[in-house]
Amino acid sequence: MIQLRLATPKDSKLITGVKRDIALLKQVDPAIAQDVTVLDVAMEKNRAALDNLLAEGVRVFYADHHNPGEIPAHSSLTAHINTAANTCTSLIIDKLLEGRYREWALVGAYGDNMIATADTLANKAGLSEQDRTKLMQFGTYLNYNGYGASLSDLLFPPAEIFRLMAPYPSPFNFIAERPDIYATLEEGFLGDSEKATAVTPHSEKPGSRVFMLPDEAWARRISGVYSNDLTNRDPDTANAVLTEKPDGNYVVSIRAPLNNRTGADELAASFPTGGGRKAAAGINALPAEQLNEFIDAFHQRYQLAT
Repeated sequence: MIQLRLATPKDSKLITGVKRDIALLKQVDPAIAQDVTVLDVAMEKNRAALDNLLAEGVRVFYADHHNPGEIPAHSSLTAHINTAANTCTSLIIDKLLEGRYREWALVGAYGDNMIATADTLANKAGLSEQDRTKLMQFGTYLNYNGYGASLSDLLFPPAEIFRLMAPYPSPFNFIAERPDIYATLEEGFLGDSEKATAVTPHSEKPGSRVFMLPDEAWARRISGVYSNDLTNRDPDTANAVLTEKPDGNYVVSIRAPLNNRTGADELAASFPTGGGRKAAAGINALPAEQLNEFIDAFHQRYQLAT
């Protein structure tokens, strides 16, 4: 969104939320809206609200990398959907803008664990190793800040941090001028990561591991980035990180192996409230009675051939 608004400023209402709060289009009033920009939320999960907006003549620009389901053919819809495992919404926008705000695109790509793709683009842009590392860290911290059961779990509400970052043409400008925000994100991430290092596998088989995190704010914040970190450590192993919910159910993060970035979306979608993309997916509320079923299905999907 920062890339788009730097390229084409608009006076618009921002609608966002925590990482898994993706049914956002239902919050748009079709009687008021004229143009709607939708980024990084699955079309399939927003289809009813999208159809309603299009029926009312609202123009919709939609860019995403999750499984969209059937994309409606409508003259008011401009859709840029790419579900390839090596891309993300930041990179889709970067391509549309021909790399105009490449450094912000790299923050998004690194944050979404598209490290190899981001490194290639960063090298083409002539960025030093130090600059690449800084963008990777910043992207990781911002991604980390999106995870939680509610806004109260987060260090910064996403809408607030977007407004703070949006005026800056480069993330390096933002980091230099707002070191306080960067430091808060970094300290929170490092502290929560240290707690996660004490977690051992709940279930492990050749090619796949399952980890369980407690019903605590730090665990909800770190779950997604922790899943990425586990995957980066062993590119041949799939990882599932389950975080307990107060009602006894589980939030699930699924990461396919880096060397086999497929199947996470299909596995997640086979359970209620599940969805995502081929390399990384999740289940918002896995019923406790389906825990063993999920673990068995996960190990079966990612068993290592012997």
